[in-house]
Amino acid sequence: MIYTVTFNPSLDYIVSVEDFRLGRTNRTSSELLLPGGKGLNVSMVLRNLGIESVALGFAAGFLGEEILRRAGEMGVKADFISVEKGLSRINVKLKSIDGTEINGCGPMIEDAAVKKLMDKLDILGKGDVLVLAGSIPGSMPDDIYERILGRLSGRGVMAVVDAAGQLLVKVLKYRPFLIKPNIHELGEIFGAAPKTREQALPYALKLAEMGAVNVLVSMGGEGAFLAAADGRVYGALAPEGRLVNAVGAGDSMVAGFLAGWMERQDYEHAFRMGLSAGSASAFSELLATGDEIRAVYEGLGSQGAKCQQ
Repeated sequence: MIYTVTFNPSLDYIVSVEDFRLGRTNRTSSELLLPGGKGLNVSMVLRNLGIESVALGFAAGFLGEEILRRAGEMGVKADFISVEKGLSRINVKLKSIDGTEINGCGPMIEDAAVKKLMDKLDILGKGDVLVLAGSIPGSMPDDIYERILGRLSGRGVMAVVDAAGQLLVKVLKYRPFLIKPNIHELGEIFGAAPKTREQALPYALKLAEMGAVNVLVSMGGEGAFLAAADGRVYGALAPEGRLVNAVGAGDSMVAGFLAGWMERQDYEHAFRMGLSAGSASAFSELLATGDEIRAVYEGLGSQGAKCQQ
């Protein structure tokens, strides 16, 4: 079974505002209200590809209830822990000004709630997959990813980590099966600013040396590349299409890669599925459907060829 963990889920309010002006009353021209959070997004895209998962995490107040209600409507099986202090987040994402967001801080996660999560994770064993994705609330210990993978070490659980900075670096000693930094996060780890695949590849290979089994690097409109456990590097430009909504594209890439790997245990196929899922979500108002992902996959043609190291 695949388990995803979303420590700080959200209700994403995605809006377009024509001619946005600071200091003025602005009105939306379009709006969406969706359950959000990286782990939940992974679970939703997996579900769209016909793969079941269990979404774990924390939910607080009426916002938490609404997040879980909407996720359930999308077919996600959620087993969240209810916390008493604070509210789950609302994240405002201004689609008409690319990359502009206002994200909430989330609820207070007390030690008792963390213990409940650990107890749920204790059932994982050989053959299970655990996806740890996204930020953590400020009330949680900053080594929580490390503590979880340390607790599960030696049980044969396949770990996938999509996080930034030290959250990611500290888990590399546990040899996660897949990590997925974007090119900016990759550069920040090493105090660099790579712009191209050629510039980013040495840093991805360094993360592999530090313990990551596979390193999948997303580069937005420039596509992605995979430094794979088979010693090869797979890369492709982003498929052609109109960017509609980039929210969840990286999470979709993780879900697509997992789906592809489970289907064939082939790194090139998994990479192509990841690239297709990420792109299909970016081309859609919502997270991509299975049909949308497969359509992009079929359109890749000869892309996804091996790169020379």
